[in-house]
Amino acid sequence: MKVLFVASVYRHLTSFHVPYMNYFQEKGYEVWAVGNGDDKEILESNNIKCIDIPFSRNPINISNISAYNLLKKTFQEQHFDLIHVHTPVAAVITRLAFKDSGFGKLIYTAHGFHFFKGAPLKNWLIYYPIEKFAAKWTDHLITINKEDYINAKKLLPIEKVSLVHGVGVEGSNGSISSEKRLELLRSMNIKPDAIIISYIAELNDNKNHQFLLKNWEVIKKINPLYELLIIGTGEKNKELKKIVLEEKLKDIHFLGYRRDVNELLKITDIVTLLSKREGLPKSIMEAMVNGKPCVVSNTRGLRDLVKSNKNGFIVDLNDDSQLVNAFSSLADANLRAKMGFLGQELIQPFIKESVLKEYIEIYSKQLNSK
Repeated sequence: MKVLFVASVYRHLTSFHVPYMNYFQEKGYEVWAVGNGDDKEILESNNIKCIDIPFSRNPINISNISAYNLLKKTFQEQHFDLIHVHTPVAAVITRLAFKDSGFGKLIYTAHGFHFFKGAPLKNWLIYYPIEKFAAKWTDHLITINKEDYINAKKLLPIEKVSLVHGVGVEGSNGSISSEKRLELLRSMNIKPDAIIISYIAELNDNKNHQFLLKNWEVIKKINPLYELLIIGTGEKNKELKKIVLEEKLKDIHFLGYRRDVNELLKITDIVTLLSKREGLPKSIMEAMVNGKPCVVSNTRGLRDLVKSNKNGFIVDLNDDSQLVNAFSSLADANLRAKMGFLGQELIQPFIKESVLKEYIEIYSKQLNSK
């Protein structure tokens, strides 16, 4: 018995799907993975067989032809009882290569459709027809936010569509010691009385770091103790650092890719994510687990997690005054504590153990309907 997990990069699988791979291994399945880039060794150390396939995020990139051919050959040589695909381009190419295999079932988790309320018209003209076309080779479509679930029911019959609570997030594993907190702060040159704001996201245009940087000087004047941790890497790295340098913005720390995000969250006071588009961001779920209030943009996925004036604030995209007011309010330590506590209550349905049960039910139905 074999199961295949597919994503454009291995890091997506290691970040979100190892618990589901482990579930199949415990059931006696041979687990395979398709992807590219970093973290292959992590999967292989967990006895997962990896196949390197060079997907491009650009759907018309010529390398995707090679990806299609390699997948086609894989499906001819290997028969998988279940294929679980992730990430948009990889999902389309995999379904196209799988369509004539005649063996097994294919599940696609949409981590955030490119077409959504407020998306550019070109997204609807390009991505909606592609998903409609590929839906015919999809045995089950999983969505992780309410808006995508509504759109998914336009692609497939309702019995072939599910809404689950994301990919699951680990429950709280306690607080950090005061010694460890001071050690982390010293390593970043941050004073012990600082109020830490963390922005955990890939550095790209969609994650919209510029919105916060544009207002950072005003936010700092409201509370000089605020310090910003920008955690992640990406194509906008140089551009964002240039903005900080040219605008002479103070107390902003670029930390790059970190494997100690959970520890960084424990010394964080506020978490922010101001994306233009989201699926259901794990960084915000992790913030809520750790009892941190959140300042997020008014977009799909983020609205599913943050309830304005309860566990944080939702601000309209690029509304400077709303953003500044949100951080002004959160200068109050009592409000931060109150919102953080409520966030820990609201996140309970999204805890890994609960979400795993949702996925197991879907997996079982597909495997038993062969």
